[in-house]
Amino acid sequence: MDIKEEAQVQAERNKGARIDYTAIAESPAFQILLAKKKQFILPLSLFFLAFYFTLPVLTAYTKVLNNPAIGAISWAWVFAFAQFIMTWVLCSLYSKKAASFDEMVEEIREEAKQ
Repeated sequence: MDIKEEAQVQAERNKGARIDYTAIAESPAFQILLAKKKQFILPLSLFFLAFYFTLPVLTAYTKVLNNPAIGAISWAWVFAFAQFIMTWVLCSLYSKKAASFDEMVEEIREEAKQ
């Protein structure tokens, strides 16, 4: 088989493999996926930003975090350490939730193939 015949065979195979992305984007399953992702990601992002920027704002404009928490360790250090914990927790939560999003994506792919 020469190159021209191979290209024709490949073109015939690809005809059946075309994906209608507009139909997928308009499908109810895809809309549900987007809504669920937004319901999960938006509140977590807002919480992260609020928690993250609280430390610099409080240390810049108040003396509240300068008080000792444990011995010579101030509340600023406790809050800063809590940010590391918060980041790991949010990453874990997202990783677990992303698995359910992936399942929904696979279902949408299967529907698109049909």
